[in-house]
Amino acid sequence: MKRLALILVLMATPLLAVQPDEILDDPVLEERARELSKGLRCLVCQNESIDESNASLARDLRLLVRERLVAGDSDEEAVDFIVARYGEFVLLNPTTKGANWLLWAAGPLMLLLAGGVGMVYLRGRSRAGEAGETPLSADEQTRLNDILGR
Repeated sequence: MKRLALILVLMATPLLAVQPDEILDDPVLEERARELSKGLRCLVCQNESIDESNASLARDLRLLVRERLVAGDSDEEAVDFIVARYGEFVLLNPTTKGANWLLWAAGPLMLLLAGGVGMVYLRGRSRAGEAGETPLSADEQTRLNDILGR
């Protein structure tokens, strides 16, 4: 029975991140705030959304999101406000605009580059093997036989 209680407590931990005093009275605004919070990165934890994080900075960001929504901002305006303040790193799913396109394209480009280098290397090796297998001349064969004592 204790194990079951422990499992339930551990499963409910992310739900404890949003404090009761943060929750908005309007359920529609609260739902929007929760959805926006799931897409924003906690700058302390770095791999959790601010909706899941218990860090004080995550709490501040959750309050800021709710504040912007109560002020009448759309979802995009609220996210843009936070991105303008904290940079694109705050987004869990970064955009492909600006310099980020290079980060998105770097993986496939490096794979293509490595494949090209590998093909050039393998072709060079196969050609070098053919050129290195020339038979001995008659003079060289005679000399080799003398050395080996045949």
